[in-house]
Amino acid sequence: MLHVLLLRQAELAAARYYRVEVAYNLFGEYSVLREWGATGRPGQYRICWFSNLREACKAADRWRCAASGRGYAEV
Repeated sequence: MLHVLLLRQAELAAARYYRVEVAYNLFGEYSVLREWGATGRPGQYRICWFSNLREACKAADRWRCAASGRGYAEV
């Protein structure tokens, strides 16, 4: 599951992005990667681990909704 949200504002020199991705790792856990920054530049990221897919998806959806509330739109 991958969600990429973009923010475009006239006062910003570069478009900003926010990415949320759920992945299964080698240790039998699920991780949620969140990455954000300006397009064309290195961004910041955070990874959180969950023991089951349901909790990982709930967290990813919460972060996606919060980014949407800040003006990001899904592509």
